[in-house]
Amino acid sequence: MRALITGASSGIGRDMAYYLASLGYDLYLVARRKEKLEEIKNKVHTKVNIIILDLTKENNVFKLYQKLQNENIDVLINNAGFGLFGKFYKTDLKRELEMIDLNIKTYHILTKLFLVDFVKRNSGYILNVCSSAGFLIGPNLSTYYATKNYITKLTLAIDEELKSMKSKVHISALCPGPVATEFNKVAHGTFKIKEMPSNEVAKYGIDKMFQNKLVIVPGWSVKLGLFLNRFIPLKLSMYLTSKIQKRI
Repeated sequence: MRALITGASSGIGRDMAYYLASLGYDLYLVARRKEKLEEIKNKVHTKVNIIILDLTKENNVFKLYQKLQNENIDVLINNAGFGLFGKFYKTDLKRELEMIDLNIKTYHILTKLFLVDFVKRNSGYILNVCSSAGFLIGPNLSTYYATKNYITKLTLAIDEELKSMKSKVHISALCPGPVATEFNKVAHGTFKIKEMPSNEVAKYGIDKMFQNKLVIVPGWSVKLGLFLNRFIPLKLSMYLTSKIQKRI
Protein backbone atom coordinates (compact mmCIF):
# COMPACT_ATOMS: atom_id res chain seq x y z
CA MET A 1 0.00 0.00 0.00
CA ARG A 2 1.38 3.38 -1.02
CA ALA A 3 0.36 6.95 -0.21
CA LEU A 4 1.47 10.26 -1.69
CA ILE A 5 1.19 13.33 0.55
CA THR A 6 1.97 16.88 -0.55
CA GLY A 7 2.81 19.50 2.05
CA ALA A 8 4.05 16.70 4.29
CA SER A 9 6.71 18.55 6.27
CA SER A 10 4.46 19.88 9.04
CA GLY A 11 0.96 20.13 10.43
CA ILE A 12 -1.81 17.99 8.99
CA GLY A 13 0.38 16.52 6.25
CA ARG A 14 3.07 15.42 8.70
CA ASP A 15 0.52 13.85 11.05
CA MET A 16 -1.19 12.07 8.18
CA ALA A 17 2.18 10.62 7.24
CA TYR A 18 2.67 9.26 10.76
CA TYR A 19 -0.84 7.81 10.87
CA LEU A 20 -0.69 6.18 7.44
CA ALA A 21 2.70 4.69 8.29
CA SER A 22 1.15 3.20 11.43
CA LEU A 23 -1.42 1.55 9.14
CA GLY A 24 1.38 0.01 7.09
CA TYR A 25 1.54 2.41 4.15
CA ASP A 26 4.76 3.19 2.34
CA LEU A 27 5.00 6.94 1.87
CA TYR A 28 5.93 9.40 -0.83
CA LEU A 29 6.33 12.73 0.96
CA VAL A 30 6.57 16.02 -0.92
CA ALA A 31 7.65 19.39 0.50
CA ARG A 32 10.45 21.94 0.26
CA ARG A 33 12.07 21.29 3.65
CA LYS A 34 14.21 18.17 3.41
CA GLU A 35 15.16 18.08 7.08
CA LYS A 36 11.51 17.99 8.17
CA LEU A 37 10.76 15.08 5.85
CA GLU A 38 13.83 13.23 7.09
CA GLU A 39 12.51 13.56 10.66
CA ILE A 40 9.41 11.68 9.59
CA LYS A 41 11.43 9.06 7.74
CA ASN A 42 13.54 8.41 10.82
CA LYS A 43 10.50 7.91 13.06
CA VAL A 44 8.42 5.45 11.04
CA HIS A 45 8.93 1.80 10.16
CA THR A 46 7.58 1.77 6.62
CA LYS A 47 9.40 2.84 3.46
CA VAL A 48 9.57 6.61 2.98
CA ASN A 49 10.51 8.31 -0.28
CA ILE A 50 11.40 11.99 0.11
CA ILE A 51 10.72 14.34 -2.80
CA ILE A 52 11.89 17.95 -2.51
CA LEU A 53 9.81 20.17 -4.80
CA ASP A 54 8.30 23.64 -4.88
CA LEU A 55 4.77 22.91 -6.04
CA THR A 56 3.96 26.56 -6.71
CA LYS A 57 5.82 25.90 -9.99
CA GLU A 58 3.52 24.19 -12.47
CA ASN A 59 6.31 22.28 -14.22
CA ASN A 60 7.28 20.71 -10.88
CA VAL A 61 3.74 19.41 -10.44
CA PHE A 62 3.93 17.59 -13.76
CA LYS A 63 7.41 16.32 -12.86
CA LEU A 64 6.00 14.87 -9.65
CA TYR A 65 3.33 12.93 -11.52
CA GLN A 66 5.79 11.71 -14.12
CA LYS A 67 8.09 10.49 -11.36
CA LEU A 68 5.35 8.52 -9.62
CA GLN A 69 2.89 7.49 -12.34
CA ASN A 70 4.23 3.93 -12.39
CA GLU A 71 4.49 3.53 -8.61
CA ASN A 72 0.90 2.27 -8.15
CA ILE A 73 -0.10 4.96 -5.68
CA ASP A 74 -3.18 3.87 -3.67
CA VAL A 75 -3.86 7.12 -1.81
CA LEU A 76 -3.31 10.69 -3.00
CA ILE A 77 -3.50 13.39 -0.35
CA ASN A 78 -3.42 16.93 -1.68
CA ASN A 79 -2.46 18.95 1.37
CA ALA A 80 0.08 21.62 0.34
CA GLY A 81 -1.26 25.14 0.68
CA PHE A 82 -1.14 28.44 2.55
CA GLY A 83 -3.17 31.55 3.29
CA LEU A 84 -2.61 35.29 3.52
CA PHE A 85 -4.45 37.53 5.97
CA GLY A 86 -5.25 41.15 5.15
CA LYS A 87 -7.50 43.48 3.19
CA PHE A 88 -7.57 42.48 -0.48
CA TYR A 89 -6.33 45.87 -1.69
CA LYS A 90 -3.33 45.62 0.64
CA THR A 91 -2.20 42.00 0.24
CA ASP A 92 0.77 41.18 -1.97
CA LEU A 93 -0.31 40.21 -5.49
CA LYS A 94 2.72 38.03 -6.19
CA ARG A 95 2.11 36.06 -3.02
CA GLU A 96 -1.57 35.66 -3.86
CA LEU A 97 -0.76 34.32 -7.32
CA GLU A 98 1.58 31.78 -5.71
CA MET A 99 -1.29 30.82 -3.42
CA ILE A 100 -3.61 30.30 -6.37
CA ASP A 101 -0.95 28.20 -8.09
CA LEU A 102 -0.48 26.00 -5.01
CA ASN A 103 -3.98 25.87 -3.53
CA ILE A 104 -5.80 25.45 -6.85
CA LYS A 105 -3.58 24.50 -9.78
CA THR A 106 -1.50 21.92 -7.94
CA TYR A 107 -4.61 20.21 -6.52
CA HIS A 108 -6.35 20.35 -9.90
CA ILE A 109 -3.44 18.88 -11.86
CA LEU A 110 -2.61 16.07 -9.43
CA THR A 111 -6.25 15.16 -8.89
CA LYS A 112 -6.87 14.90 -12.63
CA LEU A 113 -3.71 12.98 -13.52
CA PHE A 114 -3.96 10.45 -10.72
CA LEU A 115 -7.73 10.14 -11.12
CA VAL A 116 -7.25 8.99 -14.71
CA ASP A 117 -4.99 6.20 -13.46
CA PHE A 118 -7.29 5.32 -10.56
CA VAL A 119 -10.35 5.10 -12.82
CA LYS A 120 -8.50 2.82 -15.24
CA ARG A 121 -7.71 0.32 -12.50
CA ASN A 122 -10.99 1.05 -10.65
CA SER A 123 -9.42 1.64 -7.25
CA GLY A 124 -7.83 4.39 -5.20
CA TYR A 125 -8.53 7.19 -2.74
CA ILE A 126 -8.07 10.93 -3.17
CA LEU A 127 -8.27 13.21 -0.15
CA ASN A 128 -8.25 16.93 -0.89
CA VAL A 129 -7.46 18.90 2.24
CA CYS A 130 -9.89 21.75 1.81
CA SER A 131 -11.28 23.79 4.70
CA SER A 132 -14.54 24.88 6.26
CA ALA A 133 -13.64 28.04 4.29
CA GLY A 134 -14.71 26.07 1.22
CA PHE A 135 -18.33 26.72 2.21
CA LEU A 136 -17.90 30.35 3.28
CA ILE A 137 -16.85 33.81 2.10
CA GLY A 138 -13.84 35.16 3.95
CA PRO A 139 -13.25 38.90 4.32
CA ASN A 140 -9.67 39.52 5.51
CA LEU A 141 -8.63 36.14 4.07
CA SER A 142 -10.43 36.49 0.77
CA THR A 143 -8.13 34.79 -1.72
CA TYR A 144 -7.58 31.81 0.56
CA TYR A 145 -11.33 31.28 0.99
CA ALA A 146 -11.81 31.56 -2.77
CA THR A 147 -9.19 28.89 -3.43
CA LYS A 148 -10.79 26.54 -0.93
CA ASN A 149 -14.22 27.12 -2.45
CA TYR A 150 -12.79 26.05 -5.81
CA ILE A 151 -11.26 22.82 -4.55
CA THR A 152 -14.22 21.90 -2.34
CA LYS A 153 -16.74 22.31 -5.13
CA LEU A 154 -14.47 20.55 -7.62
CA THR A 155 -14.18 17.58 -5.24
CA LEU A 156 -17.96 17.37 -4.82
CA ALA A 157 -18.49 17.44 -8.58
CA ILE A 158 -15.91 14.70 -9.20
CA ASP A 159 -17.55 12.53 -6.54
CA GLU A 160 -20.90 12.78 -8.32
CA GLU A 161 -19.26 11.78 -11.59
CA LEU A 162 -17.61 8.76 -9.96
CA LYS A 163 -20.90 7.67 -8.39
CA SER A 164 -22.69 7.93 -11.75
CA MET A 165 -20.03 5.62 -13.20
CA LYS A 166 -20.37 3.20 -10.25
CA SER A 167 -16.61 3.56 -9.84
CA LYS A 168 -14.76 2.07 -6.89
CA VAL A 169 -12.52 5.16 -6.79
CA HIS A 170 -13.33 7.47 -3.88
CA ILE A 171 -12.66 11.17 -3.41
CA SER A 172 -13.16 13.20 -0.22
CA ALA A 173 -12.90 16.80 0.95
CA LEU A 174 -11.43 17.35 4.41
CA CYS A 175 -12.93 20.60 5.70
CA PRO A 176 -11.64 21.52 9.17
CA GLY A 177 -11.90 24.84 10.91
CA PRO A 178 -8.75 26.43 12.34
CA VAL A 179 -6.04 23.85 13.08
CA ALA A 180 -2.93 24.24 15.25
CA THR A 181 -0.31 24.26 12.47
CA GLU A 182 2.14 26.77 10.94
CA PHE A 183 -0.75 28.29 8.94
CA ASN A 184 -1.12 31.44 11.06
CA LYS A 185 2.61 32.11 11.14
CA VAL A 186 2.93 31.84 7.37
CA ALA A 187 -0.29 33.79 6.73
CA HIS A 188 0.51 36.54 9.29
CA GLY A 189 -2.82 36.30 11.05
CA THR A 190 -4.87 34.72 13.77
CA PHE A 191 -8.33 33.29 14.48
CA LYS A 192 -10.46 34.07 17.51
CA ILE A 193 -11.83 30.55 17.80
CA LYS A 194 -10.12 27.48 19.26
CA GLU A 195 -7.81 25.51 16.98
CA MET A 196 -8.00 21.71 16.76
CA PRO A 197 -4.80 19.66 17.19
CA SER A 198 -3.44 18.67 13.80
CA ASN A 199 -2.98 15.00 14.75
CA GLU A 200 -6.68 14.70 15.62
CA VAL A 201 -7.69 16.28 12.30
CA ALA A 202 -5.28 14.01 10.40
CA LYS A 203 -6.55 10.78 11.97
CA TYR A 204 -10.19 11.76 11.67
CA GLY A 205 -9.74 12.75 8.04
CA ILE A 206 -8.04 9.52 7.01
CA ASP A 207 -10.45 7.31 8.94
CA LYS A 208 -13.45 8.98 7.29
CA MET A 209 -11.78 8.85 3.87
CA PHE A 210 -11.46 5.07 4.18
CA GLN A 211 -15.16 5.00 5.15
CA ASN A 212 -15.88 6.73 1.80
CA LYS A 213 -17.18 9.90 3.47
CA LEU A 214 -17.39 12.73 0.93
CA VAL A 215 -17.36 15.87 3.12
CA ILE A 216 -15.30 15.39 6.26
CA VAL A 217 -15.71 18.05 8.96
CA PRO A 218 -13.77 17.42 12.19
CA GLY A 219 -15.18 18.91 15.40
CA TRP A 220 -18.78 19.38 16.47
CA SER A 221 -18.48 23.17 16.78
CA VAL A 222 -17.39 23.49 13.13
CA LYS A 223 -20.12 21.08 12.02
CA LEU A 224 -22.70 23.14 13.89
CA GLY A 225 -21.33 26.43 12.54
CA LEU A 226 -21.51 25.26 8.92
CA PHE A 227 -25.03 23.90 9.47
CA LEU A 228 -26.32 27.13 11.01
CA ASN A 229 -24.64 29.19 8.28
CA ARG A 230 -27.17 27.78 5.81
CA PHE A 231 -29.97 29.66 7.56
CA ILE A 232 -28.53 33.14 8.02
CA PRO A 233 -28.36 35.97 5.46
CA LEU A 234 -25.22 36.13 3.33
CA LYS A 235 -24.22 39.57 4.60
CA LEU A 236 -24.47 38.41 8.21
CA SER A 237 -22.41 35.32 7.41
CA MET A 238 -19.66 37.46 5.86
CA TYR A 239 -19.74 39.90 8.79
CA LEU A 240 -19.40 37.11 11.36
CA THR A 241 -16.60 35.46 9.40
CA SER A 242 -14.70 38.73 9.18
CA LYS A 243 -14.80 39.07 12.96
CA ILE A 244 -13.06 35.80 13.73
CA GLN A 245 -9.89 36.40 11.70
CA LYS A 246 -7.42 39.25 11.52
CA ARG A 247 -3.92 40.12 10.33
CA ILE A 248 -1.18 40.47 12.91
